[in-house]
Amino acid sequence: MSPFQPHTALGRRLRRLLGWLWHQEGSHGQRARGLAAGLFCGCYPFFGLQMLLSVALASVVRGNHLLAAAGTWVSNPFTSLPLYWFNYQLGCWLIGPGAGWPGLDDLQAGRIWHSGGGLVSRLLLGSTVVGVACAVLGGWLYWHWLEREHRRGKRQG
Repeated sequence: MSPFQPHTALGRRLRRLLGWLWHQEGSHGQRARGLAAGLFCGCYPFFGLQMLLSVALASVVRGNHLLAAAGTWVSNPFTSLPLYWFNYQLGCWLIGPGAGWPGLDDLQAGRIWHSGGGLVSRLLLGSTVVGVACAVLGGWLYWHWLEREHRRGKRQG
């Protein structure tokens, strides 16, 4: 039995947390812009700064701050390495081949930023492209979902 199933205490708590996040204050546009800001910032490898940057960006675009912070969860311990590897590969495709992706030891020791401008520029370019795509798609889908739920609530109520 998984601890995340709806009938377990952890599953119920997780379900309440997700419900609370999805039903934040603000217009549909503010909520979608906040989530989009978080998704955009979450695609960058700025560990420890992603939430701060997402809240700052949400302030600029007048989005929901809490949803911006939650949107950064797109990169987490399970997704960060594949996400940043993909971002780097996309950067290589756009700029041209680089020196190569650093080894696991370099990543774990945090030496990725000392790998040279070629790696960093490709990673940041790929992160920007992926971040924009995630932000636009995620914000748009969330806005449409909110609109659909609002119309459904009007028909039922």
